Amino acid sequence: MSIGTILLIILVLILIGALPTWPYSSGWGYYPSGIAGVVVLILLILLLMLGATSSRALIPGRLQSVAEISYEFVANTLRSTAGTEGMKFFPLVFSLFMFILVLNVMGIIPYTFTVTSHIIITVALALLVFFTVIVYGFWKNGLRFFKLFVPSGIPIYILPLVTFIEVLSFLSRPVSHSVRLFANMLAGHITLKVFGGFVTMLGALGFLGWLGAVLPLGLTVALTALELLVAFLQAYVFAILTCIYLNDAIHPGH
Repeated sequence: MSIGTILLIILVLILIGALPTWPYSSGWGYYPSGIAGVVVLILLILLLMLGATSSRALIPGRLQSVAEISYEFVANTLRSTAGTEGMKFFPLVFSLFMFILVLNVMGIIPYTFTVTSHIIITVALALLVFFTVIVYGFWKNGLRFFKLFVPSGIPIYILPLVTFIEVLSFLSRPVSHSVRLFANMLAGHITLKVFGGFVTMLGALGFLGWLGAVLPLGLTVALTALELLVAFLQAYVFAILTCIYLNDAIHPGH
């Protein structure tokens, strides 16, 4: 994992004011600043990856297996999407995947702060990918990067319309890239809170209320398990879309 990439992500979040720099409290408890929480999570990721791979045993242990599986999973995703040339972006994609995955999973723990359920956080990450594609696309291809908006084999009489659609689609990438992660994490946590509220509300009614609370309690447990799956899927979707967008910068017009 590239430490420089992680620091770049933190810098982008700070610059646009995505994370509060002061501690705050709510009715559920006291929380450290967003930046402090994210820094702690990044240190946990670094300790996991560096600690798990420090021994480099021939027969890997559990932590080393987790690190190797994570590495190969992201590497295979990037190779299959952007080719071997796309591996130069592996530190960025791997950092984004682990960053989002850990934040998503940590957000399921009660009394923790779900960073990825805030739109400004996901917008910051999406804009990081968006501008990386633009800068690298022009740096590598020059004006040929505009071939991305002019597909080959299109009849000349509909080419202006197709070009307009391609440009509009390209400019809307940060919106879809960020809203997808934000909406899924926010919706899941709202659903959990609603069913958890049913449990406490029915439990306050006495013995019969506790009997009635069994169903929403079971649904809350099931939704928590589903949220674990969603946490991984959303990190994967964000990472693979990043790979697809980077492929456009590497091979415009393909």
